[in-house]
Amino acid sequence: MEPLFPCFFFPKEDDQVSFPNEFLEEIISDILSRLPVKTLLQFRTVSKPWLSLISDRSFAKLHLHHAGHSTALFISAYDHATNKRHFLSAPRGGGPVTHLTTLDDTATVTSKETTEAEHLNGLVLFTSGNGFIVNNFAFVLNPSTRKIFKVPGPASENPDQTYGKVHICYFFGFDESRNEHKILTVRMLDIRSVTPFKPTTIEIMIFSMSNHTWRTIDIDLPFDVSGDHWYYGTKHSVCVNSVIHVMLQSQNEILAFDLKTENFSIISIPQDAVPRETDKRYYKKGMNTVKSNQPVVIKINGLLGIICHDRVVECNEMDIWILQDYENRVWVKETVLFSKSWFLLDGPFPLNPVLRRVIILKRRLTRVVISVPIYDLESRSVEPVKYTLDHQFLHSSAVRFDHVRSYVESIFPLERN
Repeated sequence: MEPLFPCFFFPKEDDQVSFPNEFLEEIISDILSRLPVKTLLQFRTVSKPWLSLISDRSFAKLHLHHAGHSTALFISAYDHATNKRHFLSAPRGGGPVTHLTTLDDTATVTSKETTEAEHLNGLVLFTSGNGFIVNNFAFVLNPSTRKIFKVPGPASENPDQTYGKVHICYFFGFDESRNEHKILTVRMLDIRSVTPFKPTTIEIMIFSMSNHTWRTIDIDLPFDVSGDHWYYGTKHSVCVNSVIHVMLQSQNEILAFDLKTENFSIISIPQDAVPRETDKRYYKKGMNTVKSNQPVVIKINGLLGIICHDRVVECNEMDIWILQDYENRVWVKETVLFSKSWFLLDGPFPLNPVLRRVIILKRRLTRVVISVPIYDLESRSVEPVKYTLDHQFLHSSAVRFDHVRSYVESIFPLERN
């Protein structure tokens, strides 16, 4: 039987073998970086040098490179009966759901705003939703280590100014040049508090996860926010090669923010990916249903992509456009075909990718089972994966599942450097 953990060779005194300390440290670091997170958490207690090594951000990046193909699902659930918000985890291939933590912060459990969850390199940014908010909160969670960090609210440049309405967006990014996670915020402030909302001040700030500080960036958005480009509601972003990408309301452009140069740019999507209508009204079981047709940005196989589903009702298909050549803007299309109608599938909608597999919808079958159909880009088929909710508080009919996101298991620390 092979050993469960790697075996280290320690020469005897009379073997006349010696290695430089740097060489031994490099070997140990390389071996440890190939182990699963659960094992590394146990190995932190071996010695102080090992604790220091495993807690270092550089080691976390090395581990992500060597062992970054181990993925799982992050699930956010809100229980209306208890007013509690739970974070859960589940294996990618199906099985029991594990409870990670419960948020006790009063702002998170009393807010009725929509929430947003974005995964990046092992960490999940969970926020109060991007839009007009009363209780503003942001948390960064490492599902693998079960550590959670509450992000302090950004301070305004004009703390003495009394604002009316405030619209804020949080976007998650990873700066590869500095090996650190960053949070980009765009705050639109209206000191006049008039209706309709017309921002008089725009603040763009970045929060660094390495030193836990905010700083303001003196830069303008590359468009007029009073037009139709910026929709005052929830926005989802993905980070590819240190660039944060956000789909704009115009539906044929992507706003890109480069974390290295700290500049904005605009990326056009293929003309065939532009929906025919912003939204469409359908009748299902005698009820009037409105379906949004706006494309959704995703990151798949390290590339930027968008999912288009405005024709899914008529054709039972959904398009995935992948930007194969970022510099030359070369897009390649994949088409997802559904075996059943959109209505029978209870309205599929794109979530996010799991390597070569894309989660396309979330559906609850029974009080204790969730079925997550996943599209495989290689086999070009949809595979239903079932998850068992074996925790007692999830059996309540009052539980609402807000997010199902894939994440890569990592050892990234949340502590300040």
